[in-house]
Amino acid sequence: MANRLSVIATRTGDDGTTGLGDGSRLPKDAPRIAALGDVDELNSVIGLLLAESPPPEISADLLAIQHDLFDMGAELCIPGHTALSEAHIARLDARLAHYNASLPPLREFILPGGSRGAAQAHVARTVCRRAERAVVTLAATEPVKPPVRQYLNRLSDLMFVLARCINLHAGQKDTYWAGAQARR
Repeated sequence: MANRLSVIATRTGDDGTTGLGDGSRLPKDAPRIAALGDVDELNSVIGLLLAESPPPEISADLLAIQHDLFDMGAELCIPGHTALSEAHIARLDARLAHYNASLPPLREFILPGGSRGAAQAHVARTVCRRAERAVVTLAATEPVKPPVRQYLNRLSDLMFVLARCINLHAGQKDTYWAGAQARR
């Protein structure tokens, strides 16, 4: 692994293409590159959420998720490569159940916000949904293994739940949506 990333500015993308892990090149606006970019952005947004110092248990889960997203990026960058499995989905399902158990039932829609950390979790949720849409678009024309799409679907749910947990931990109430009738 020595010198794996010894040169960052290669200039090979100046022609509007980017290289994949298998050595092939694609236009920078290709569906595979869009999906890869959205997953990378999601990882960065989760890094920003971690900078808000969420509770230690949530931080540990977010760090594990960042590693999973990096693996997902490898899977998207190397056509045919497998990095995610059903075990990854099962782990997210277990964490969803764990965190949901600590929350009061949700009887209304909530608005993104509350504490700064919860707001960042909502941003991560929406970026995750965009990454999921990009993967679905890619899967319409190229093979994408189901765990990639499933992981993003579960992760967006988890980010919603984590936003509520972060608010609860911060002593901040969720802001409930007031329908148009209630705002008149």
